[in-house]
Amino acid sequence: MAINMSNTKRSSIYKGLRVKIVLKKDQRSKKLTEGIVKDLLTNSPTHPHGIKVRLEDNQVGRVQEIL
Repeated sequence: MAINMSNTKRSSIYKGLRVKIVLKKDQRSKKLTEGIVKDLLTNSPTHPHGIKVRLEDNQVGRVQEIL
């Protein structure tokens, strides 16, 4: 899976953004879930595996793609 640099930077992710995330249970299969960012859960400015977010439907995962 190609990791785009912007999904590893907290500064490029904000509430209301449409993203694709990988849920913890889907990390092995790399299945992506699409949704709208509700909360940012990663506090550090960057994270190598993607910024952890909560979607509006309360699913939590790491951003893999910004749509």
